[in-house]
Amino acid sequence: MARRSGSVWTGCGTVFMKEFADHLGSARMLVLEWLVLLTGIGAVYSAIQDLKNTTSQDPFLFLRLFTDAHDPLPSFMAVLGFLIPLVAIGLGFDAVNGEFNRRTMSRILAQPVYRDALLLGKFFAGLATLGVALVTLWLLIIGLGLFTLGVPPTTEEVIRGIGFLVVSLAYGGLWLVVAMLCSVIFRAAATSALVALGLWLLMSVLWPMLSQFITSAIFPTTQLNLIMGPSYEQIMLQQTLARLSPNTLYAESLLGIMHPSTRALGPVFMEQLQGAVMGNPLPLGQSLLLVWPQVTSLIAGVIVLFVGAYVVFQRQEVRA
Repeated sequence: MARRSGSVWTGCGTVFMKEFADHLGSARMLVLEWLVLLTGIGAVYSAIQDLKNTTSQDPFLFLRLFTDAHDPLPSFMAVLGFLIPLVAIGLGFDAVNGEFNRRTMSRILAQPVYRDALLLGKFFAGLATLGVALVTLWLLIIGLGLFTLGVPPTTEEVIRGIGFLVVSLAYGGLWLVVAMLCSVIFRAAATSALVALGLWLLMSVLWPMLSQFITSAIFPTTQLNLIMGPSYEQIMLQQTLARLSPNTLYAESLLGIMHPSTRALGPVFMEQLQGAVMGNPLPLGQSLLLVWPQVTSLIAGVIVLFVGAYVVFQRQEVRA
């Protein structure tokens, strides 16, 4: 086998710039951006109506723009948890099979562009597009809060907001890689889109119910459970199964970062509460340590799925 010349990044920048420009100028991205913008602004505007009665002594007033819900709209975090996968899948479901269908894959690979550079360029272009949309939306919300509340955010609120962006980008990157993996496996763009959307519905809607069913099957409910509640083993197993879903990891990460009063993301024993000052917010460093396993799990999922897409793509035949 001939040894290739050049690094993995050869041609990656060219693919990135081309795909990034296509994403920003596509009608598909414009529709998705307006969907996220209108829904997100509606949720934040509803939260602002409640926050106008809150005094400026609240140390985390700006964080409540993202976390407070007002019927009938959910909180801004809940809106993003629902819409980010849709945007990511819309960016990546035809990333690879679209080149095959347009018969341009052989022309691209005939240039000094390797397959891993092609996948990396497409992934980073989709991630950058998602990042531009998230940062723009975040700045609009901060500006709207400054204009309506008249109180500037604190340094800790800004840092927690940046953490919110990083976690959201990792969450979107995971679903982007899922869509790209489907585009590598399935040659039809419609099939890859339906499979990616089906996986999203499974993880977001059905998996919480399936995790409860699996837990009940392994640990049947007894009379003691009906009186005392679920056992520690039942709680831990259900929580472990639930954390197989990216939606759960994303929700727990935002809960720890955007709710400074959150002290644990799992069951807490009474012995652990001894000496704790309840009601006081956690320091920023402690909140980051609390969500570190969830964030690293999201990033690890991105890496594993990307490697899987690369392995499948390497085994595919590209004909002129």
